[in-house]
Order: sequence, then C-alpha cells, then structure tokens
Amino acid sequence: MKLFFSPDQMAHNPQKEISDGKLVDAVETPQRAQMVFEALKDVAGVTHADMQDFGRKPIEQVHDTGYIDFLHAFGDLWVEAGREGEGFPFVWPGRDFRTDKVPHHLDGKLGHYSFDAGTPLTGKTYGAAYASAQSALNGADALLRGDGAAFSLCRPPGHHAGKDYYGGYCFFNNAAIAAQYFRDQGAARVSIFDVDYHHGNGTQSIFYHRNDVQFLSVHADPLEEYPYFLGHADERGTGMGEGFNFNYPLPLGTEAPTFLHQIQQGLTEIDRYDPDYLVISLGVDFFEGDPISQFKLTHPDMTKVGALLRTNRPTLFVMEGGYAVGDLGRNVAAIIAGFLLD
Repeated sequence: MKLFFSPDQMAHNPQKEISDGKLVDAVETPQRAQMVFEALKDVAGVTHADMQDFGRKPIEQVHDTGYIDFLHAFGDLWVEAGREGEGFPFVWPGRDFRTDKVPHHLDGKLGHYSFDAGTPLTGKTYGAAYASAQSALNGADALLRGDGAAFSLCRPPGHHAGKDYYGGYCFFNNAAIAAQYFRDQGAARVSIFDVDYHHGNGTQSIFYHRNDVQFLSVHADPLEEYPYFLGHADERGTGMGEGFNFNYPLPLGTEAPTFLHQIQQGLTEIDRYDPDYLVISLGVDFFEGDPISQFKLTHPDMTKVGALLRTNRPTLFVMEGGYAVGDLGRNVAAIIAGFLLD
C-alpha cells in the first residue's frame, strides 16, 4: 500500500478555535498528521510514495471557482483589513436571506463561504488544503494504475466541506475530489463510505443528486452531535440520486459490536451497487479516548474495523477526523494493519 503525504499539508497551523462559546486551543493541528505518518511508515506493506501535482482543475471539478479563489486570496484580504491571528466568521445568511450575491466585505465573504465559527482560516490554509487534495488525487491515481489499495494522509480533512463552503476543519473535500477524479478517468461507479464519528455532510451534499457516486456514512446521531443538520436515516438522495445515499446514525455511547454491524450494513449496500472503486473517508474519532467523541471503541477494536473494510475492490483510504493525538497514530496503524492482514 502506497502512502501519500506532503509536508506542505503542515503549513495550516492554527493556534486557536472557537468551541463551546470560548476561544480555546486548536485541536486540528499538524501534529495529527505527523503522528499518523510516523505510525503508518512502521506498518508492514506500507511505503511512502512520491507525489505529483495534478493542478487545480480536479479541485474545480468539485468546488466552486469563486470559493477556491476566496480561500487562495484570504491571507492577503486578512492583512489588508489590518487583522491578525486566525480568521473566524460571525454572520451567516438566514433562511430567507439572499445567497446569490457574494458580499464585497471580508466578513460577508467569510459568512458566505462557511457554515460554522469553529474552523479557523489562516494565510497558509489554502496551500495546505491544496496539498491535501493532491494527496487524495495521488492515491486515486495509484489505484487507476493498478494498485489494490492506497492511503492518502489528507490533512486538513475534507468531508465537511461542500461545493462552496468550509467548516468542521475542512476546506477541500478530498474524498469527493478523488471520487470525481475516478469518474473523470472513466470509472462508471464509485462508492464513498464515510467511517467517522461525525457525518460527512459536505460529501453527501456534493453527490446527493447523483447516481454515479454512492455515499454511505456511519456516524453519531445528528440530533445529538455535529453537524446537527444532516445525517438522518431518511436522507436517501434526490432526483437521479434517490436511493444512492445511506446514513446510519448511532446513539451516543455506541460500542464496537453496534458500530461494526452498521459498517457491515453499508458494505452490503456497496456490494449491491458494485462500484469500480471504493473510497473510505476514515476518521478515527470514534475512539473512546477522543476528546470530541462519545463512542466507545477501544484500540483493539481498530484491527477489527480494518479487517471488516477489506473487500475485493480497489480501495482508497482518505484521512478525515481523529483528535486523540497521543493515540491517533497507533489507532490508524492498527486499522491499516487489519486491512492488510492476509
């Protein structure tokens, strides 16, 4: 299994975020990626591979160009406004507000292109998010060239980012970019299986009207957990996409047997769909020691998760959440070791 990761992904290094109404230390830090990278290099069968730059076009196949331009320009806009530190939005369009016009003022732009106040922007965010997307694209390309599996160590993560908005520490939707790249290179069908404590709202939204990319997600019940407003079981897709979206919301306190059962349910739907490629949006924040999770999976359960995700389909792992930094590397390594186990 090839491992794709660029040091450029470390450049986004926020110091603070807004959580529970307070300015607190950021949890989505470069250390997360470093811990996973070091742990995966020690897994038998995993090799760090060189990356190529696929450019901006594959990102534009998923994300609005105005949104991409905003992220690219944010650093200069922030400095020109005389501001320091991280950037946070504080106003968003309400249910009856207009969204067809992008405000000229920086605070209006921040609200237009985001959906939460907890995701800090810096002048280095675009470069890191761009590199993270390139990691996903390199993983997809490896599968297109015949590899059976690849791991894209995407950081910043991506599954909360929509076509034209960021949030949940996510800026470019790496899994969606990889899936679209598979399609653009001739794949007929792609499945994205989001295995993360939080629902992949951005990925669902991007493909909700389509039948060529199936989306499935196992996550905490959105009535109780972020992102709150998507991820219910009755969200099945719309138009041509009806019947190709599957959500498996679980109660707080869920333990391994229930979690693994829902993964198996998702895999059964994937078998019915019969995709050419499988993208796993892998978050490890379902671990019992994660600071923002209320699931109860233990470290020994990680190997079981990895083994269960092993199918006969070309599989791309795209890193998403996981914030118990001291345990994150060994947990991801255990999942991949379980996946690669003969």
